[in-house]
Amino acid sequence: MTALDARPDTTTTLRFPTGFRWGTATAAYQIEGAAAEDGRTPSIWDTFSRTPGKVRNGDTGDIAADHYHRMREDVALMRRLGVTDYRFSIAWPRVQPTGRGPAVQKGLDFYRRLVDELRDAGIRPVATLYHWDLPQELEDAGGWPQRETAQRFGEYAGIMAQALGDRVATWTTLNEPWCAAFLGYGNGVHAPGRTSPAASLRAAHHFNLAHGWAAQVLRTELPSAAEISLTLNLHAVRAHTDSPDDLDAARRIDAVGNRIFLDPVFRGRLPEDLVRDTAQVTDWSFVLDGDLEVAASPIDSLGINYYSPTVVAAGSSESPSPWAGAEQHVRFLPAPGPRTAMDWPVDADGLHELLIRLRDDLPGVPLVITENGAAYDDYADPSGEVHDPERVAYLHAHLSAVHRAIGEGADVRGYFLWSLLDNFEWAYGYSKRFGIVHVDFATQRRTFKDSAHWYAEVIARGGLT
Repeated sequence: MTALDARPDTTTTLRFPTGFRWGTATAAYQIEGAAAEDGRTPSIWDTFSRTPGKVRNGDTGDIAADHYHRMREDVALMRRLGVTDYRFSIAWPRVQPTGRGPAVQKGLDFYRRLVDELRDAGIRPVATLYHWDLPQELEDAGGWPQRETAQRFGEYAGIMAQALGDRVATWTTLNEPWCAAFLGYGNGVHAPGRTSPAASLRAAHHFNLAHGWAAQVLRTELPSAAEISLTLNLHAVRAHTDSPDDLDAARRIDAVGNRIFLDPVFRGRLPEDLVRDTAQVTDWSFVLDGDLEVAASPIDSLGINYYSPTVVAAGSSESPSPWAGAEQHVRFLPAPGPRTAMDWPVDADGLHELLIRLRDDLPGVPLVITENGAAYDDYADPSGEVHDPERVAYLHAHLSAVHRAIGEGADVRGYFLWSLLDNFEWAYGYSKRFGIVHVDFATQRRTFKDSAHWYAEVIARGGLT
């Protein structure tokens, strides 16, 4: 990646640098549907969503936003928005149903058609290899706590690079491995629903290893100009007070929430304090010679997903907890201020804090906001319009925070709004709406919300008023 042309111009509007990438994002299981078509087999989310009590209202992603059949309509929506980039994920079980062996051509063909449609619309495709939909057969063999899953992921990366490498210039290996490891294997609120602190730490390491192996394969298979990235949901951790105990609580969460990925990927090492904190959970013997060098395979940018800050104090957390090694030492406190429909605090300063931290900790690493957005209780009024002023305010505040960080030297290259469409929101099913395009799930009718019109104006203007 090359540096953007200039610092933002603040003379009239909050203008972003020339070449700034304006995008939106989705995930395969959340929008595609067609869960059993053209050779696709179950992922862990298909299994999890069919397990009674795991997903609100018993919702599944069987149909979701029916993007598999309405892809061209959705690309046309993006063209109307004027986005320069679209970040989508590839469903591993759609292209390699068992996680092993040859690809299913019909699955590959869907993504070829999507990418070609995007390119014809003048939209740059940004592919994510893993957004949580592990083939169920690999989970049955042990899942991410097993080293073999990371090896299989490297092979899958090679399949996709060969299929789409001539069409896609930007590749993200993993999306939010923290959620996949600690919500999936730690407290079980995400698929596959296991509750084992030791398994969650093994999974986290194997995600780092899978990322490194995939990055190496992509580097070999793709053209030299291709960009390779990783997306993390880094936690903007704040201690409740400046007391030593509260500061130590923040350190613990930073270790198991952030540095468990940042240090192996960018420094080729495990955080020493993380190893101490988790000594009663694991001895880390699953980290083999050479693993950390693999995890530190060079990448071209870091993606950041941010929604709200994390406030902690000394104490203890409910069990089962996703915070392996910190459960008996940390309690979580609500941040002040307004809240979204997810009951998440609205605090754009947390995004600014993260960007400045990364500016200082990872000099020379380009940054991209790969997810940022909010869920609100949106509905179509009698005229068919969808008014969402809270989301517009949320997005304005967070883009302002990004602009401020760029002005202070953070090398932020783009912003991908989450999400294009209302979709299947994981364990919340269809009860939460993050989209700037309203989806009537009974009819699949798409309607621009006010936030979509607003975002189109921001993109056209290249900044905020």
